[in-house]
Amino acid sequence: MEPMALWKRVLILLVCGWGIIAALPNAFYTRVEHRNDAVAAIAAADGIATPEQEAAKAEWPAYLPSALMNLGLDLRGGAHLLAEVRVEDVYKTRMDALWPEVRDALRDLRDQVGAVRRAPSPDGVLRVTISTPEGMPAALEAVRALGSSVVTLTGVGQSTLDVTSEGNDIVIQLSEAEKQASNERTMQQSLEIIRRRVDEAGTREPTIQRQGSDRILIQVPGLGSADELKKLIGQTAKLTFNAVISRTADAGATPGPRNLLLPALEEPGMYYIIEESPVVSGDELVDAQPSFDQNGSPAVSFRFDTTGARKFGDYTANNIGQPFAIVLDGQVISAPVIQSHIPGGSGIITGSFTVEDSTRLAVLLRAGALPAEMTFLEERTIGPELGQDSIDAGRVAAVVGMIAVSVFMIASYGLFGVFANVALAINMALIIAVLSLIGATLTLPGIGGIVLTIGMAVDANVLVYERIREELRQAKSPGRAIELGYERALSAIVDANLTTLITAIVLFFMGAGAVKGFAVTLGIGVITSVFTAIYITRLIIELWMRWTKPKTIVV
Repeated sequence: MEPMALWKRVLILLVCGWGIIAALPNAFYTRVEHRNDAVAAIAAADGIATPEQEAAKAEWPAYLPSALMNLGLDLRGGAHLLAEVRVEDVYKTRMDALWPEVRDALRDLRDQVGAVRRAPSPDGVLRVTISTPEGMPAALEAVRALGSSVVTLTGVGQSTLDVTSEGNDIVIQLSEAEKQASNERTMQQSLEIIRRRVDEAGTREPTIQRQGSDRILIQVPGLGSADELKKLIGQTAKLTFNAVISRTADAGATPGPRNLLLPALEEPGMYYIIEESPVVSGDELVDAQPSFDQNGSPAVSFRFDTTGARKFGDYTANNIGQPFAIVLDGQVISAPVIQSHIPGGSGIITGSFTVEDSTRLAVLLRAGALPAEMTFLEERTIGPELGQDSIDAGRVAAVVGMIAVSVFMIASYGLFGVFANVALAINMALIIAVLSLIGATLTLPGIGGIVLTIGMAVDANVLVYERIREELRQAKSPGRAIELGYERALSAIVDANLTTLITAIVLFFMGAGAVKGFAVTLGIGVITSVFTAIYITRLIIELWMRWTKPKTIVV
């Protein structure tokens, strides 16, 4: 029997060693998971760690791998939400933002249109009254010029604005083509923001996908409750900087047109009357990080983009000595007095924050504000007990399968069956290691794929051993019989496993959800099975042959 090249032996042993070590963290899943969560939280807080996080970090040695297989919702339990996005909210926001532009456009036509004022109108509609009806044609032309072409294939050539007149009023709203385009952008933005919030908060492999025209399905394995998930993604984290008109203790005070009456977060019973249109909004933030103020208290530092920095700088330069409200989700969290011009476009938000609060707020601000409010139509929590039952059932199936296969191989091939069983154990370690390395999510169908792989893993060994038996019947020497057995069984092994691999690839690209999980484990199992059957068992047999130098062998 011709010995295997030294470099091949070393490479095979290295792969086996890596597989066993990389699969090891999954045997201590909870400890490693706590460690990974603590490391992520410390990194998000710029290296600032709580004692609990330091203790969790120490639960698993840093020199060992810490990659884990992600467990799906059916195995681990978690939270499930079905949310409806109120896309109409964006129409109102667009019209509110358009009013200053309309006012400025009509101001240049004051001699033709007379006085201009905003009239009451439903949400999503901007109604502007002019005092000189004769100037209506010029006014309509000026307002229509504020529109632009709809940026969709179906809306090419159409304006974003639908501008009409009713008596002395100009009625402005989004065109139907723009509403459809706006709805699509709103859904895409909501999906991206939810995904960034959930991922950055340290959860694993969430399922976030669109359902229908205005609904989003969110499933997060390992989360304690649906309320916890709602608390994370349901907040808009809408940050604005508004001019302060006055301060009052009267909760029923009338703020006046285009103004808002908002409570002060840190001063119970106090309210601020602010201008509804913000000077700068959180949409113009480019970064937000947890930090500490001059007194060592947790805070959040922020930085605007170029446009926001210019607005922020201009306003602070022109309003020194005036209060400036920082509004988060409808509450004034701070209203500092502008002491000097702030040209850099950066600042800090202070308040009664804990380190966890400041970290979470920074996450939400970095992810951006949800463009529209969401209504939760369906929510449920899948308990870990149900997932544990699934894991236990899958574990029992895998153990029973491995025992049955091992007994069959030993009964059929004796010592060579033991060699195949050793390779089978290494094969299982390699599958788990690869799943951990690529961050795949293991679901119940995925466990089914692993159990199926156990049966398929020894198939290649069966082909090789039967070929060796045939060679021995033809009076070949043990070494030559083994060598020819591997050579002549190779084509059948490759053909059989290649067809299975093609099936797994088709299932992965054509299937969805659970089918993909099954395809991933099956495909990985096919590749590792071929590797262990062709290389690992041969290496074991070769080492045994050199050690024992048998005159005859029984396969």
